[in-house]
Amino acid sequence: MEHYWHVFLEALVDTAKMLPLLFVVYYLIELIEFKYAIKFQNNKWLNGKASPVIGTLIGCVPQCGFSVVSTDLFTKGSVSIGALIGVYIATSDEALPLMIANPKYIPALAMLILVKIVMGIAVGYLAGVIYKLVFRKEKISHDEDDDHDDHDDHENEEEVFEHGGCCHHHVRTKSFEWLHPMLHCLKISAFVLVVNFVLGCVTHIWIGEQNLAYFMQQSFWLQPLFAVLVGLIPNCASSVALAEMFMAGGIKFFGGLAAGLCANAGLGLVILLKQNKNWKQNLFIILMLVIPSLILGYLLNVLMYFI
Repeated sequence: MEHYWHVFLEALVDTAKMLPLLFVVYYLIELIEFKYAIKFQNNKWLNGKASPVIGTLIGCVPQCGFSVVSTDLFTKGSVSIGALIGVYIATSDEALPLMIANPKYIPALAMLILVKIVMGIAVGYLAGVIYKLVFRKEKISHDEDDDHDDHDDHENEEEVFEHGGCCHHHVRTKSFEWLHPMLHCLKISAFVLVVNFVLGCVTHIWIGEQNLAYFMQQSFWLQPLFAVLVGLIPNCASSVALAEMFMAGGIKFFGGLAAGLCANAGLGLVILLKQNKNWKQNLFIILMLVIPSLILGYLLNVLMYFI
C-alpha cells in the first residue's frame, strides 16, 4: 500500500506543477472560441477550393468545439469534406495544452503542429478528390432558405452557439464565461492525475521500468496502431492519455503520438455518427483518418529509428 501512496503523491505533484500554466492556456483558448466560434459557423470559405487549408488552420486551436461545429455544418452541406477532414486531423483537443505546460516538450509540440497542418491540408484535398469520385451522385440535403433566415436572425438577436463539448457549455458572443475555463482545467487535471497514477503503477509496481522498456522496444510496430485506436475514442481522456503516455515514455516514438493525435477528432465523430445517417460517408471519413494516420505513424517511426 505504501508503494501506491508514493506513486499517487508523485502523480499529484506532477499534475500540480502544470496547473498554473494550464489555467492561462485554457483562458486563452476560451477567449479564442468566444471571439471566433460564430464566425467559424458562418464562414463561407469552408466550402470553397481553399476549405481544407482554412479547416486545418481552424482545427489547430485545441478546442473540441470546432470539430463539433464543423461536423454539424458538414451534415447540413455548409462545410466541404476536405475542410471537415482538415479540422479532424488538425484537432489535438487536450494534448497541446498539456505539452505546453511541460516546456521541455515544446520542440516535439512544434513538430507535431507542423505535421498535423501538412497532414490536414494534404489529406483534406485528397479526401475531396476521392469523395467526388465515390459519392458523385450523393448530396447531403439542406435548405438554403432556412440558412438565410438563420443569418438574419443572428443579426438581430444575441448569437448563441451551442455545442456538445466535453463540458456541454454554451458559447455566447456577448458574454464571456469566466467560470468554464477554470472548471475545464480542473476536469482535465483530474484526467491527468488518473493517467499519471495508472502509468506510475504500471512503471513502478505492476510491470517495472526494465520490463516496460523491453516491451516498448519489442512493440515498435504496434505503437502507431495502438495510438490510433486510442485516438479514435471520442473523449478528452484519449488525447490526455496519448500526451501523457508520450511524455512518460509509454509511447517511445514520436510517430505513435502523431498517428494517435491525427486520428483523434474529439467529439466530432460522435456528432457525425449521430446526425449523418449515411453510413458509407461515415465509414469513408473514419478511413480517411485511420489510414493516413497509420501511414504517417509508421513512416515517422522508421525515419526516427534509423536517423
